[in-house]
Amino acid sequence: MSRATMTRAIALVLLPLLLSACGTAARSAADVGAEAPASPSAEPTQRTASGGAGFPVTVDAANGAVTIDRRPDAIVSLSPTATEMLFAIGAGDQVIAVDDFSNHPPEAPTTDLSGFEPNIEAIAGYGPDLVVIADDGADVAESLDDLDIPVLVAPAASTLDDSYGQIEQFGVATGHQADADALVQRMRSDIDEITTALSGAAEPLTYYHELDDTYFSVTSDTFIGQIYDLVGLRNVADDVPDDAGGYPQLSEEFIIDANPDLIFLADTRCCGQSAETVAERPGWDQIAAVRNSAVIELDDDIASRWGPRIVDLLGTVADAVAAQSGHARS
Repeated sequence: MSRATMTRAIALVLLPLLLSACGTAARSAADVGAEAPASPSAEPTQRTASGGAGFPVTVDAANGAVTIDRRPDAIVSLSPTATEMLFAIGAGDQVIAVDDFSNHPPEAPTTDLSGFEPNIEAIAGYGPDLVVIADDGADVAESLDDLDIPVLVAPAASTLDDSYGQIEQFGVATGHQADADALVQRMRSDIDEITTALSGAAEPLTYYHELDDTYFSVTSDTFIGQIYDLVGLRNVADDVPDDAGGYPQLSEEFIIDANPDLIFLADTRCCGQSAETVAERPGWDQIAAVRNSAVIELDDDIASRWGPRIVDLLGTVADAVAAQSGHARS
């Protein structure tokens, strides 16, 4: 992947649209989603009069009220996170095509469709009865609506509640409401178990989350930043002026001086970074995380999506905190 493509991917996949400041660095699992208004994609879903297996239904998505007349059996997903959600709720056999970045689960029908530069003719060529997108900057919803193809816009989540809301909406939209509700319940339960089983250090540990090898990072006001908040970590990036909507570019000097206890690499695949490459950076051997073998290599995709695998991300973070705090998770 070229640097230009990677940068665009970060901008469109990672950055929650219209992200607003949403709280402090000390919030519990129960109130992560309570301080910022939920995105339109997390609004309640309303059912219309029943018409065969619970349809039609109306979903209050980010692009407004979307009515789906019958159970969709030809879904096109142009959002990697939406693809993961659809398969996780049991709607995978209804998905006929996904975008070129939808690489999980492995059985997802990946195509050369682009979520960044949607081609209306190419999308319509699959004959979909539902299309899911994360961003509608290209007016995809309006164009496909003219072809009588319903579109759900499910933008990047700002909070965990946004993520849960999207899963529940997809459940209603695809005829898998019970499966979606069960998935959300499992996620809530797993997250609660992880956070309550981890007793924090006397002093909060600090961390640096690396998006790419030019030192772009995240603040606690981002969705990913809130995941770290759940286990009581303090973000070194919160100490710099933020004029990038929660995604500041730090300097090597700042990171070395900040001396984080933990370093999380979300650029292992895009940029080939590892604990070894970090240790080889000039001056980084002075950082506590490097000295104490606390450089954690993340899966870029898991660390950039807001679907069911956020539980896996939180588990990895919690394990790292436990190891550095001298505690073990039960």
